[in-house]
Amino acid sequence: MYRYDLISCHDCGVLHRRRPLASRDKARCVRCRSVLYRGADPDLGRIAAITLGALMIFLIAQLTPIVRLEMNGNMSTSTLPGAVAIMWGQGMRVVSMCVALFTIVFPAIELGAVLYVALGLRAGRQPPGMHLLLRAVRKAREWGMTEVLMIGILIGLIKMTSMSKVVIQPGLLAFGALTLMMAVEASIDPRLLWNAADRLGAGQPLAPPERDALEHKKPMVACHACGLVLADAGQHGQRAQHCARCGCKLHRRKPDSVKRTWAYLIAAAILYIPANLLPVLNTDSLYGNKDDTIISGVVYFWDTGAPELAVIIFVASIVVPMLKLAALSLLAWTAQRRSHWRPMQRTVLYRMVEFIGRWSMLDIFVITVSVALVRFDAMAMMTPRPGALAFCAVVVLTMIAALEFDPRLIWDPIKDKNGVRHV
Repeated sequence: MYRYDLISCHDCGVLHRRRPLASRDKARCVRCRSVLYRGADPDLGRIAAITLGALMIFLIAQLTPIVRLEMNGNMSTSTLPGAVAIMWGQGMRVVSMCVALFTIVFPAIELGAVLYVALGLRAGRQPPGMHLLLRAVRKAREWGMTEVLMIGILIGLIKMTSMSKVVIQPGLLAFGALTLMMAVEASIDPRLLWNAADRLGAGQPLAPPERDALEHKKPMVACHACGLVLADAGQHGQRAQHCARCGCKLHRRKPDSVKRTWAYLIAAAILYIPANLLPVLNTDSLYGNKDDTIISGVVYFWDTGAPELAVIIFVASIVVPMLKLAALSLLAWTAQRRSHWRPMQRTVLYRMVEFIGRWSMLDIFVITVSVALVRFDAMAMMTPRPGALAFCAVVVLTMIAALEFDPRLIWDPIKDKNGVRHV
C-alpha cells in the first residue's frame, strides 16, 4: 500500500482507503457524505491545455478595456487594473488591495502554478518548487473571485445605462470566457497532481511508522494541504511535525480554531453596523449630489424596473453576511460545547457558508467598476465612501472566520458505532 492510497475526509476526519473509480464517479465519505475525490487520474496534457487557454484569456481580460461609456460627446473607459488604481487614488487603499488580490493576483497565481506543474509532470519530472506552488494554488482558490467579479461588472453596467451609453469592449467578453474557463480549471484537484508526482517516481510506500499506526490503530494525522496521511509523531518540545511530502505544518485540529473563529466573528459583527448605515458610494452629477448606502442601492434597482438585480444585491450584500454571522456563530457555539446535535446538518451548513462567503464581495466590485467608469468631470463623477471599507472588512473577516473553523470539531464528540478510523 502507498501513502497516497490513504485519504482523510476534510470535513469529519474519517480515514478511507482510495479505490479506483470510473470517470465522472465520486467517492464520498462514509460518515458525512463529503466528496473525497473524483474518478480517473488527471490527464496532464488536458490540464495544461485548459490552464494555458485560461491564462491567455486572463491576460486579455486584464489588459483590454471592459466597456466604454459615452455621455454628451465625452468618453470614459477602464481596464480592471486601471479601476484598482483609481480606487487607490480615491483613498480606498485597503479596498483596492482586496480587489486586486481577489481578481488579479490570486487567479494569476492559480493559473500560473497549475500550468507550470502540469507541464513539468507531463515532461516526466517533478518541477522544482512544485510543493510550494500547489500549496499556493489551494490558498488562491479560497480567495479568487472571478465569477463574482463578472456578475458585479454586469450589475454595474446595467446601472450605468440610465446615465450614459454603454459600448461593450473586448475585456468584457474576455471576462465572460475567463469565468467559464476558471470553473473548468477549478475542477482540477491539486492533490491529484501530488499523487501523479508520487507515481512518476518510485512511489511512496507506507513507512514503518505509518504501517504500524494503521495496523495497530494508533493516532494518525492528515496534511490539510496535500492530503498525505502520516503517523502522528506528537509534539516534541517546541518542534512541530511537518508533512513528509509538501513540508506543511501538521496538526490534528486547527490550533485554537473556535477562539479564532469567535474573534473574527465579533469583529465582523461590529463592522456590519457601519457597513449598512454609512454611505458606500457618492454620485455627483448634473442632477445633484447623492450618497448611496447598500439599502438605497437596492431601492434604486427596484424603483427603476430591475427587481431581479435588487434581489441579487439585497441577498448578496445584506442577507448573506447576516446569515454567515449567524451560521458561523451557531457552528462555533455548538463545537465549543461539544454538542451532539445534528452533526450532518451542521456539516452541510458549514459547506454552504464556505460556498457563499465570497459572493458578499459583489457590492464592492460594483462600486469599483462604477467609480472607474463614471468619470465625466462636471457632468458626472462617482467616488467611494467609508461604508465601502467597512463592508469589505466584514466580507473578509467572515471569510477568514469560516476558514479558521475546523469542521472536524463537529464530529469529534460523536462516537462512531461502525468502528471507522478517525484522523
